[in-house]
Amino acid sequence: MRTMKPIATISRLRRVGLLSLLLLVAAIAWRTAPGHAAEAAVVIPAPTDIAAPLVGTPTSQTAVFAGGCFWGVQGVFQHVKGVTRAVSGYAGGDSRMANYAAVGSGNTGHAEAVRISFDPRQVTYAQLLQIYFSVAHDPTQLNRQGPDSGTQYRSTIFAQNADQDRVARAYITQLDKARVFSQRIATTVELNKPFFDAEPYHQDYLTLNPRQPYIVFNDLPKIENLKTVFPEQYRATPVLVGKNR
Repeated sequence: MRTMKPIATISRLRRVGLLSLLLLVAAIAWRTAPGHAAEAAVVIPAPTDIAAPLVGTPTSQTAVFAGGCFWGVQGVFQHVKGVTRAVSGYAGGDSRMANYAAVGSGNTGHAEAVRISFDPRQVTYAQLLQIYFSVAHDPTQLNRQGPDSGTQYRSTIFAQNADQDRVARAYITQLDKARVFSQRIATTVELNKPFFDAEPYHQDYLTLNPRQPYIVFNDLPKIENLKTVFPEQYRATPVLVGKNR
């Protein structure tokens, strides 16, 4: 036989339950309001200025992209075929300030970024750029993405060499000329900036927390956009970091 709770206790539980429901409704309304909901995918042309493949191209190359909170950017590229590893971290500043508490101030020079290791025989740097601009974030937002604002959420390509720098800049020019976005692209290109891994609790965050409200409203739609817009590049099972494999 169940133990009956006192009337006063039941009343308090009902008030707490109602308050929780109201907070959830408010959070949903705020996250889905214009400027707070996940960015819609934009179908864009592939880069036309692409460096010719070199003989003896290594089987692993690296790209580093920043486009708002790294949870979603990491999640997108973990679902791309040919990507062998995608690590959340910080780029643009120095090692002393490469930690979440400091970067959150917006005064470190760092951006939340993702270092992507990929097999160029399966996916090219140009294809990664196309996914980055189309579904991973909104490249027209300056120092913000959705509900997050500050230079740590800027749209930046951290080119690893001169070829990546040239291809990225040429692609930005190509997309601006084609006017595929409603506003000019705000993405910057920074060459040869070091990358620092983020704290372990940030790795694989989207996969490990699929019901977290921020992930539900801002990041899971990006995965669906990737699946819809780039079906040939989409992989259902993400490639995870470290112990979360």
